[in-house]
Amino acid sequence: MLPLITIKQFLNDLRRQKLRSLLTMFGIFWGSCAIVLLFAFSKGLGDAQLKSSKGMGDNICIFWPGLTSKEYKGLSKGRRIWPTEEDIELLKNTAVTIGRISPEFRRWSQFIKYNKSLTRSPVIGVWPEFGLMRNLIPDIGSRFINNIDQTERRRVVFIGNILKNDLFGSESAVGKQILINDVPFTVIGVMKEKKQDSSYGGRDSRIAYIPSSTFRNMYSTRYLSNFVTQAAADFTMEDTKQEIYNIMGKKYQFDPTDTQALGTWDTTEMFTFLKNFFLAFNYFLVGIGITTLITGAIGVSNIMNVVLEERTKEIGIKMALGAKKSMILSQFILETFLVTGIGGILGFLFAWLIITLIPYMNLEEYIGVPQINLQVGFLVTVLLGMVGFLAGIFPARRAANLQPVQALKLF
Repeated sequence: MLPLITIKQFLNDLRRQKLRSLLTMFGIFWGSCAIVLLFAFSKGLGDAQLKSSKGMGDNICIFWPGLTSKEYKGLSKGRRIWPTEEDIELLKNTAVTIGRISPEFRRWSQFIKYNKSLTRSPVIGVWPEFGLMRNLIPDIGSRFINNIDQTERRRVVFIGNILKNDLFGSESAVGKQILINDVPFTVIGVMKEKKQDSSYGGRDSRIAYIPSSTFRNMYSTRYLSNFVTQAAADFTMEDTKQEIYNIMGKKYQFDPTDTQALGTWDTTEMFTFLKNFFLAFNYFLVGIGITTLITGAIGVSNIMNVVLEERTKEIGIKMALGAKKSMILSQFILETFLVTGIGGILGFLFAWLIITLIPYMNLEEYIGVPQINLQVGFLVTVLLGMVGFLAGIFPARRAANLQPVQALKLF
């Protein structure tokens, strides 16, 4: 019976003091809405950044030729270390920490022609596992270079999606022949469009990939532009890098601790940074959300104190008629929970509406796809419960401790 009486009293107060009640609930509404939106957009932005970062490759390390910076076994520093494809085969056959590895031979700005369409693009010679490491996903009806292409030195090419559009437009590319520096190649695949926010030799969407064996025959080259590795499942990239330095150092007679002998770009460090950054950002958002709700709690507590002053006579009459302290206490706390509950529910629904409408605005490229986090929803529920209890307990105790005669005199 008490909850029904309290709700009726709450609705009467809401009608009498519309502005005051609405402003109070708005504080809770805005606090809960802000927390849900901040976390939703943070998750969407974080996922988008990680996905875009993985466009270049998933946990890979790129190695470049370098110069030794340390003397070693009587040999002077400043010697050029320039790996070959034979070195990559040595690493693949002997290194236990390497999961995948591929050489890269590169030629910049090569003429590529199809019928009357002519463009210039980088041409890269690689192994089949290169596509898996670099997330070069073939589009429907396509494939990447395979071992048979590599072994038989086939003149086949896998092209990026933008290069395909430049050459073929809306026409299908797979199975067609193109000319790379007047040498005919058959298109075996087109890359599926992907997000990529970093690269070391141009965006993958504009590059032509051919088997490394074909590249070496075509350009009569021996030395690599670079090579790409991916650590085995049970090892870290640090383990892989150290083993590569050990093997290459033994062959080329340089100090295995000389990191200048081979230049590196370890993308796992970037992923670790991004994950830690967004984790710290989420903690920062938790602090903002809690502070916002505390501010709302102070407003609710002040309003309940005003309500207490207005209803002092009512409390005195109730207590004179036999109402217990527990009834007065629970009534005020329940009213506070109603204020915070309505504000919180409306805030959550408003945030959910915004998140639902965002995908229709075509902003995914900039902010990702915001997602409501169930853990955040649970956190907001707990915080609202604490806010409601803390905001109502002190005015409620004050009301419950009034003496009937004192309450009537105060009025």
